[in-house]
Amino acid sequence: MVEAALLLVTTKIGIAVGAQTLHYTRSVAKLSENMTLIRNDLELIRAFLKEIGKKASTDGVTETWIGQVRRLAYDMEDIVDQFMYVVGKHHQKGSWWISVKKIVKKPQYLFTLGEIATGLKKINQALTHLKQNKDWTQPIASVGDVSATNYDSQQQLYLPGHDYSISDDELVGFDKNKRILMESLNLENCPNLQIIALCGMGGIGKSTLVSNVFRNEASNFECHAWVSVSQSYKLHDIWRRMLKEICAKDKKEFDAEKMTCGDLQDELKELLKTRRYLIILDDVWKAEDFRKIKEVLVDAKMGSRIIVTTRSEEVASIAYDGCRIKVEPLEEEDAWRLFCRKAFPSTDNHICPLALQECEDYMIHRKRLIRLWIAEGFIEQIGACSLEDVAEGYLTELVRRSMLHVVERNSFNRIRCLRMHDLVRELAIFKSRRESFSMTYDDSHEVMQVESDSRRLSVLQCENDIQPSIGQRRLRTFLAFSTSMASSSLFRSESKYLAVLELSGLPIMTIPNSVGELFNLRYLGLDDTKVKVLPNSVTNLHNLETLSLQDADCLKCPRGSQKLKRLRNILMFKWIVNSPLTFGRYESMEMFDGLWNLKELRTLDAIRANDDFIAKLVNLSQLRTLAITGIRSIHCAQLCDSLSKLHQLSFLEIRASNEDEVLRLETLKLSNRLKKLTLSG
Repeated sequence: MVEAALLLVTTKIGIAVGAQTLHYTRSVAKLSENMTLIRNDLELIRAFLKEIGKKASTDGVTETWIGQVRRLAYDMEDIVDQFMYVVGKHHQKGSWWISVKKIVKKPQYLFTLGEIATGLKKINQALTHLKQNKDWTQPIASVGDVSATNYDSQQQLYLPGHDYSISDDELVGFDKNKRILMESLNLENCPNLQIIALCGMGGIGKSTLVSNVFRNEASNFECHAWVSVSQSYKLHDIWRRMLKEICAKDKKEFDAEKMTCGDLQDELKELLKTRRYLIILDDVWKAEDFRKIKEVLVDAKMGSRIIVTTRSEEVASIAYDGCRIKVEPLEEEDAWRLFCRKAFPSTDNHICPLALQECEDYMIHRKRLIRLWIAEGFIEQIGACSLEDVAEGYLTELVRRSMLHVVERNSFNRIRCLRMHDLVRELAIFKSRRESFSMTYDDSHEVMQVESDSRRLSVLQCENDIQPSIGQRRLRTFLAFSTSMASSSLFRSESKYLAVLELSGLPIMTIPNSVGELFNLRYLGLDDTKVKVLPNSVTNLHNLETLSLQDADCLKCPRGSQKLKRLRNILMFKWIVNSPLTFGRYESMEMFDGLWNLKELRTLDAIRANDDFIAKLVNLSQLRTLAITGIRSIHCAQLCDSLSKLHQLSFLEIRASNEDEVLRLETLKLSNRLKKLTLSG
């Protein structure tokens, strides 16, 4: 994860030093030269860390050094953001500012070029110390000779009968998959070697099912073995373990530890060519890994079977369709039954106490997640693809690898909502906290403080004000899930570097003017709040990309919002609860002067039309999603002409001013990209 932090900061430096604004003053150009040199060092450190990552383990000194690198990357990111802020302010002043700056009072900025120069000097000093402690410019010696964690001892965690080996009576919700697996093992009139693949997200029960079947069916084969592969496997370890298990009953004397890869390969082939065998390859990550391991698994036409468990659909594709099993999450009834059985073994019939029956997993919405990723800077431009398309590709890959589970798809089979498996979530929380990527805050049981290096904070429960700490000045993301949060905890003056501020669902009615000091803010989420008015200072958020007030009380942007040139998404509408009308069930935002000049807009949902906006709508050439309300018949000709020139539109909603209004849209020519059209009138 430290590599990701380095990639993010080096990318930011590239953007900063490449900006045309750098040509204003000599001092700015000097700072950009220093940042370029620092970027070069950080890129070398990142390459060095990649090499370290090839080692199976790292020592305590290296771990400490990596932690120091992470903190330096965070410090440098802060400085780059300061630099972009100051240069951006100068740019906004225009050329007249340079000529009059000596005769007027100096503007009060959050940072100065002098402070930035001092910060860069400290970064260079820290880089010197890091190099003295571990020279990243030299190749790493003997990476391949570093001993991995003992495979045999680790293997014990994955042997059948450990943890996930359960009896038939305890196996819940796997009846169908178990039947398919048993049938694949015992195919009649099929002497050929068969590969059976079970695919599904981590922790969903693939190994549990296979372990249950393995225990009951292994005796029907002349020899068998269970080996765990995982991501960091070594081929000779896999083959050595396999050989030991296959020969366990033969009591054949050999020293597998001293055998070379070639010796192991020859011995296994010799043994397996005369036997009907069953091999379990648990947790295979790549198809190429399987192909390498399979080199010793000869097909002697004796009805041998290989069972593979994997999170990857690519790996599962090595099996024929009839022998490919997709392990899905349990149905609600089975899941509840299993949960109660495990959580309440001593209660009558394993019934869950009523007080605990309100628990529910958190739903992740695709669009929101993608906007958060973009705001964080996690998504890089790839060719002509939009950032949103690149992010959706990453999301699809996470689903394909079973890291996330799709809960709902839209009518185009596109992901709408997802969930993260509890096991994956716990691992993500552990890893994120360990590497200061993020932390969760819950003071329902004790007083907590934000850790000093944490960059992201998710507030689950907050009974009291969040205790101030030096860590809050580093925060980049603040996500609030606790509806009982005190408003004083939401807008800390220390957290000026925030890029994401998500307060949706909180019972807040006002936003303080100090929000305008969050110069780095890219995402402001206020959905389902009682906020009625946005402060004028919002127009100072020149980096803002997403402004979301879905089903909030606010339907108007402050005057001057046309200055928010980087806005990609405006979502501002309110559902009318218990409306007796079937038409006009929601109110949309008011148009503001200069809205048509926001050339980066991708989403505008929803806007109340007027003559001026419809005529200038064609300027918003990057729009993908548009919902426009209040259309009258006199608008139709101009509207059709403007919409026909928006070639990126994928989703379009046109709503008449009232249900009796006749909309004549015969001349409307729609984009080939259009996926959904909604007409109301």
